[in-house]
Amino acid sequence: MPHTVDVMLDALLPDLLRARAGEDGEREFFRQVGGRPVTYAEAYRAACAVGNGLVALGVAHGECVVIMADNSTESIATWLGTSLAGAVEVAINTGYRGHSLEHVLQNSQARVMFVEEALLPRVVEISDSLTHLDTVVVYPAGDGPVTVTVPGTRTLAFHDVLGASDTAPERLVGPHDIASIIYTSGTTGPAKGVMMPHGQVRLFSRLGVEGARMTSDDAFYCFIPLFHVAGKFIGIMGSMMAAGRVVLDTRFAVDEFLSRARENDCTIALLHGPLVEMLHQQPVRADDAENPITRIMASPFPAGIALDFQERFGIRGIETWGMTEVTIPIWQPFDEPLRIGSCGRLRAEHFELRIVDPDTDEEVPLGSTGEMVLRPRRPFTMMQGYLRMPEATLAAWRNLWFHTGDLAYIAEDGYVYFVDRVKERIRRRAENISSYEIERAALEHPGVAECAAVGVPSEFAGDDDVLLCLIPAPGAPLDPGALITDLAQRLPHFMVPRYVRVLDQLPRTPNGKPQKVALRNEGVTPDTWDRHAAGVSLRQLITGAQT
Repeated sequence: MPHTVDVMLDALLPDLLRARAGEDGEREFFRQVGGRPVTYAEAYRAACAVGNGLVALGVAHGECVVIMADNSTESIATWLGTSLAGAVEVAINTGYRGHSLEHVLQNSQARVMFVEEALLPRVVEISDSLTHLDTVVVYPAGDGPVTVTVPGTRTLAFHDVLGASDTAPERLVGPHDIASIIYTSGTTGPAKGVMMPHGQVRLFSRLGVEGARMTSDDAFYCFIPLFHVAGKFIGIMGSMMAAGRVVLDTRFAVDEFLSRARENDCTIALLHGPLVEMLHQQPVRADDAENPITRIMASPFPAGIALDFQERFGIRGIETWGMTEVTIPIWQPFDEPLRIGSCGRLRAEHFELRIVDPDTDEEVPLGSTGEMVLRPRRPFTMMQGYLRMPEATLAAWRNLWFHTGDLAYIAEDGYVYFVDRVKERIRRRAENISSYEIERAALEHPGVAECAAVGVPSEFAGDDDVLLCLIPAPGAPLDPGALITDLAQRLPHFMVPRYVRVLDQLPRTPNGKPQKVALRNEGVTPDTWDRHAAGVSLRQLITGAQT
């Protein structure tokens, strides 16, 4: 049975942290794989040090603070300390570089950035284009001083900015105050900063606690990076609500997943659909079911293997559907048998859901496929818009409903079934990818005259590989391998195309835009160049780009 510890479902993040430190201070909060445990009291003191340091740096209430780092004791302290300072935490993808990194730093208008020392050269590369950043705080790789500085900024070591007080800054936040900004990629433009108020992140965590029945006896295995919402708000903040503990990792390693769960007595995890499939593809072992994990949340829980996965590993699968903008409004009910192929039922006490014709916004009959649109039943429980992108915000909230861009239908018993995407969104390994960013980088290559990036099905359900279709520049020889090598130095790793297809012309719509639906439908043709088949290692290209 769980320990007798209150589950705090109504507390905002700063109050939640403060209460746990006061009432359950000596309980373990988190530890990194192979590291020592950090108690709730220790985490609070570290967050206070960061919060006071931010105030000393002149960070105002509601000001953006960027964090670019893997899961670590320091990055968690920075997130929590930013919240205690009443500022806005902006955790950005550690794969960002070049234009994508420049965009988020400029769009956030952050003056202060925390960054791992190994990633610092990427900031240096774009420093001439940054008009707001004035202080860079570095998480050092070792015990020595920081040797790389960012031109035009104060470059400081993390320990040099920590305040001495164990008391949090006197800055209060309400449900309406923005807690976090998470950048999610669109299809036709740069990444959009989702403004998540404290009321929304509180609901995000509450839904995780209730949907997965998290308790104080649970240990959440969290390898999902903090620039994604699920690991941060369900794994870490949800564990805080339940007074549980977190085991932090920096990467998903399929061949070590069960062994690490066993070593750390992990009881719960969150896996995206492709990761579930990767784990299922591992060689069967007699002790597969001998692990402490009792349940996983998955989006999706792949229908073709769901029942076998549960039986083989002894793990209950809980399928969900959600987005950064709207939290996770649809859950497989915990007390009902798994409904294969469905993402669950709407949490109707918190959300309204309609299925509409994506062209007219008219509601379609029950059982018919259309676009999912949502709105909250309570204020400040969904995103407050895209940062400094009013047109994108208005388009998303058309007719007072948030348009998800996902097609689904609702069965008579209320179960929701995801069908496809409305838009030409590319999704790879849980990352939403902007075709715009890929095309922009490709057009900088001298051999490319025109191009269009689309997603084509990968070997995993609901997952894409990137196909770049292009017209070569006149008289310029095009080597797909050289192009991919170039893109690996310009793009986040998850955006680098797997496939390159050379065409004489791109199919176009009547208004002259590339007809991406046709390119996606044609998919990988016999004349398409495949990075895997050519033996080109993306890992080696990325390593080379970082040296």
